[in-house]
Amino acid sequence: MGGIALSLAAAAPLALVGVLLAAFRLPAKVAMPAGYAAVVASALVLWGLPAGQVAAASVKGLVITGEILAIVFGAVLLLKTLERCGAMASIRRSISDLSPDRRVQVIVVAWLFGSFIEGSAGFGTPAALAAPLLVGLRFPPLAAVFAGLAIQCTPVSFGAAGTPILVGVSTGLSGDPGVQQLAATVGGAGPEGWREFLTTIGLRVAVLHAGIGTLVPLLMVSLMTRFYGPNRSLRDGLAVWPFALFAALAMVLPYLAAAWLLGPEFPALAGGLVGLAVVTGALKAGVFRRYAEQPWDFAPEEQWDPDWQGQLGSAGATDERERLIPPWLAWSPYAAAAVLLLLSRTAPPLKQALNYFVVGAQSGYGAAFARSVAPLYSPGALFVMVSLAAFLLFRRVGGCSWRAFVDEGQGALATVGRASVALLFAAPMVQVFILSAGGAAGLPSMPLALAAGVEQITGAAWPAVAPMVGGLGAAVAGSNTISNMMFSLFQFEVATRIAADPLWVVALQAVGGAAGNTVCVHNIVAASAVVGISGQEGRLIRQTWWVFFYYVLMAGVAGMVLANS
Repeated sequence: MGGIALSLAAAAPLALVGVLLAAFRLPAKVAMPAGYAAVVASALVLWGLPAGQVAAASVKGLVITGEILAIVFGAVLLLKTLERCGAMASIRRSISDLSPDRRVQVIVVAWLFGSFIEGSAGFGTPAALAAPLLVGLRFPPLAAVFAGLAIQCTPVSFGAAGTPILVGVSTGLSGDPGVQQLAATVGGAGPEGWREFLTTIGLRVAVLHAGIGTLVPLLMVSLMTRFYGPNRSLRDGLAVWPFALFAALAMVLPYLAAAWLLGPEFPALAGGLVGLAVVTGALKAGVFRRYAEQPWDFAPEEQWDPDWQGQLGSAGATDERERLIPPWLAWSPYAAAAVLLLLSRTAPPLKQALNYFVVGAQSGYGAAFARSVAPLYSPGALFVMVSLAAFLLFRRVGGCSWRAFVDEGQGALATVGRASVALLFAAPMVQVFILSAGGAAGLPSMPLALAAGVEQITGAAWPAVAPMVGGLGAAVAGSNTISNMMFSLFQFEVATRIAADPLWVVALQAVGGAAGNTVCVHNIVAASAVVGISGQEGRLIRQTWWVFFYYVLMAGVAGMVLANS
């Protein structure tokens, strides 16, 4: 089978899922089983994989599904606990006091708070926290999910304290003699030289993100007003451009400084935290008072499209208990979750303690098919801990009982159940796709076959499509880190063959991989489940696609200039 034909064969299962979701508008619980069946058929028939290898990859996918569902459960339980005990009413008031304008609120919560959470935890956690918070502010649930997904680009390359660079790119490139030689030239020999090499790549990633990401808040809010506003107008969102650009720069400037001065662990953390401080300070000082004087809002709830609503419903009427819980105390569970996520990823004693108890799935097909999980280290477990602490903190004020807390836990389990069908097939499909090398046909893995076919077509124009390859890898795998593991060395080798700068091409891979999170089915299903939405995955992909397309297009244009200079 030739290179182009092999690439098309590798792409076929992914194309099937895309067509079913976006064109036929079928829910993920229908599209993902079909995609899984297609990729298994390709693996067995065309790639010649043993049935045991396909089964091992599928089991690994099921373990990953469990991890994702644990995050969904914890995020929903935290939301329901805060709502039941009255803290969410105080949170709503605190954000409304900053500005009643929904365009301002979504930028503060999704762009700034979401960036900070991405830097702390990564792996889709921002949408799982930001979306229910926006629902608590009486955003349409579908609009809240869209906003939470739309910002999953600029901060993602440095999510979970730099994991996509320090683990993804590092693992993908390590061991290759050509890479090692260049790394020694750039940073010197030994571990310190390798660290400097990764920091150099990270800085280039940050430069690309800072330039492209400056327009993300404006693009997000404009698409939100177009899809969910009463006038269905882009202009309603574009009208807030001074604040959107201010909030963008408040995040990307410290983000860029952190990449230069501190390394890959801190850009998203610093950008989100400093941006929150700067923007909320400006709002409290009345710098953007004009948006408060003529605030933009959604149409009345009775006029919303029924598909916008989720099983959790709206936030309900104003809760008088907000007067009993001061805003700083109401926000404390979210602050505690952020701090725990950060410390669990960066403080060795806590990280070691949470990773003490490990379970996993092993396989006779090698380490790539194994999956070890530390349940206490999961963001979902941390959310459950914070939920319990919040219940104990607020129960007297909110009049909550243990019975009510148990009821909320059962409600969270029901939400997880609605998301489980799609994810039970999505993650195994991805793992079979990724772990498809070593079959009787002697073919490379499906991702490498797909990328090789694209490279055969593009030739010297590869830097223009390198971000798209990284983005599709992340969209399929559900992770920028995994996309970087799969494609970083491939990107490096292609750049060397066409005499382009390999560091810039690897940076383009990381940037495209970050953008792929906006259209990742894993993230969409998980974030939708948190607010009780199901069956709208195709609709959300058609909406977030515009952010993804903007991002990879601009990265490709920049890549053609920078990688060939």
